[in-house]
Amino acid sequence: MQNVPVQNTSDSSHNFSFWFHLFISILAWVGPFLFSWYLMITSYLIVILQFMVFDKCLLNAKHDLKTEGDATFYSYLFEQMGMEIDRPRLKKFVRIYLYPILGAFTVLWQLYFGFEAIPF
Repeated sequence: MQNVPVQNTSDSSHNFSFWFHLFISILAWVGPFLFSWYLMITSYLIVILQFMVFDKCLLNAKHDLKTEGDATFYSYLFEQMGMEIDRPRLKKFVRIYLYPILGAFTVLWQLYFGFEAIPF
């Protein structure tokens, strides 16, 4: 694998909004194991609606993430870790496929396989 220098895609400061964005992004992935399926499906639908209505992630502006072109929060994170990312493909995956896949996994995990969310 070729070691290519990563361009800084953002002037994003790591303020509260950045950490909150990171936290809820992680929750999207671990949420099926923690929260009931109907809460997770509702959350995923809200994110999908945000992309449909505003054609962007509203939290990016809260921590000054520059998302010109195909840059996204995920591409910013991966590039900060030194990974070379195909931005257009990643953006398409996140905006179109990721949340329906996570929703389907949540329903299968909890309803079909019978794993219950952790009771709080």
